[in-house]
Amino acid sequence: MNSASNTIHATTILAVQHNGQVAIGGDGQATLGNTIAKSNVKKIRKLQDGKILVGFAGSTADAFTLLDRFDEKLNAYGGNMKRAAIELAKDWRMDRFLRRLEAMLITVNKDELLIVSGTGDVIEPDHQVAAIGSGSMYAQSAALALKKFAPHLSAEEMVRESLHIAADICIYTNHNLIVEKIS
Repeated sequence: MNSASNTIHATTILAVQHNGQVAIGGDGQATLGNTIAKSNVKKIRKLQDGKILVGFAGSTADAFTLLDRFDEKLNAYGGNMKRAAIELAKDWRMDRFLRRLEAMLITVNKDELLIVSGTGDVIEPDHQVAAIGSGSMYAQSAALALKKFAPHLSAEEMVRESLHIAADICIYTNHNLIVEKIS
């Protein structure tokens, strides 16, 4: 058995900003190779007294390491999410230990939505929709369609429905959702 099949991974995380609201959600599935290892993993965290929400995809242990580092950066930069994300991405790319971490983050506050990756990227996505993980393209496509054709929905409703659509298609995404919002 190779090491890739022993790695716990796979998830879908989606964040949407819409009509002054922001919501982020994720499914609960973690896989070990081609087997479901756990179906109710919580991949969304609140930081800075709930003013910043973070979702993660990838290796869970790696993601927790990054969450801790991101929280440290937030504290060091007075809760400035974009600055903290940029500083984390710099460290992530340059530090020998961090460079080996296999995870991605979506960070949101009431004004900003960012994707942070280990390649040094801090991306502000188009159309105020961000997705990471194995079912990300399904969830992102659904959210973009909902923003365009169902603008009466709330950000939270868009996230929930889009994640359910992804779960219907992606074998690494389930219907066990955690959704958090900032109004």
